[in-house]
Amino acid sequence: MDKRDGMNYAPKGKPNVVVKGGEFIFAVIGLNHGHIYGISNGLLEAGAILKLVYDPDIEKVKAFQKEYPQVMAAESEEQVLCDPEIKLVAGACITSDRAALGIRVMRAGKDYLTDKAPLTTLEQLDEVKKVISETGRKYAVCYSERLQCESAIYAGQLIEQNAIGRVVQVIGMGPHRLNAPSRPDWFFIKEKYGGILCDIGSHQIEQFLFYTGATDAKVVNSKVTNYNNPNYPELEDFGDATLIGNNGATGYFRVDWFTPDGLSTWGDGRTFILGTEGYIELRKYVDLAKEETGDHVFWVNKDGEHYINVTGQVGFPFFGQFILDCIHRTEHAMTQAHALKAAELCVKAELQAEWIV
Repeated sequence: MDKRDGMNYAPKGKPNVVVKGGEFIFAVIGLNHGHIYGISNGLLEAGAILKLVYDPDIEKVKAFQKEYPQVMAAESEEQVLCDPEIKLVAGACITSDRAALGIRVMRAGKDYLTDKAPLTTLEQLDEVKKVISETGRKYAVCYSERLQCESAIYAGQLIEQNAIGRVVQVIGMGPHRLNAPSRPDWFFIKEKYGGILCDIGSHQIEQFLFYTGATDAKVVNSKVTNYNNPNYPELEDFGDATLIGNNGATGYFRVDWFTPDGLSTWGDGRTFILGTEGYIELRKYVDLAKEETGDHVFWVNKDGEHYINVTGQVGFPFFGQFILDCIHRTEHAMTQAHALKAAELCVKAELQAEWIV
């Protein structure tokens, strides 16, 4: 895994097997984004069995099989959807196509786990909600900058332990390296990728909701622009937004495609969480000019100043919890309402965004 390549960043966590003996079998449809490798890793680490993969691009399928030699190539999407052994379909197709795929999966009687952003329009959101209600299936989202980041998971545990009191503000910074020549054409078409606030902004909005405990929020303002990529006129290379949660907590985030070549990783992601009795800082992927490792957690409260590097200590519990949720029809990993509220707000932030230059 190349730390410098965000599109193909596929973290591996600690094995945490929750099912054995072929109890939970999944398939993959859609290999347009490299995050599908991270999603597959998480499910496999929890004990799931990967049976089939389908994508119309045979070269993408061959590359996927090289990483996961146990998986068989399906001849069609229909072969996957009609297989009675498969309980879950995971996918990372083109962002604007993810809702339609999820709807087909749910109508086939299977649960769905998609890469973020899970959809690009409010019309797609309405249809997804309708089919969830009709079928009772899950439309889950892998918001990987929290779910596959040990420092982000540890911060949630600190908050749960009341280490910093009530969370009143979350500030997130999500810079990414563009690597434009390596990106597919669809990545630069706004109708397909959804805009920067819908795309990588979805991580930030999901974290704001999670850390603050808000179940809804208002997008107070949002801005986007293309500062430095005239060759890609539909690319938004900068965006930010401010939100107020329905519990009074506030959030601000900035996302951009300006990671310089000299940085050792694909983005210097930071999160700052303010509580009534302390605060937390996460240096997720690097401790600049000091440590090329990530998952650095700093916090201060009445007991003093604290630091821990949690690499290899926390793992990615979402995947095991989610598999058990699929089996038992529970919602311990992430509620359906939370997953779709983050999606709704990132689309709204994009829709109302001011173009600033």
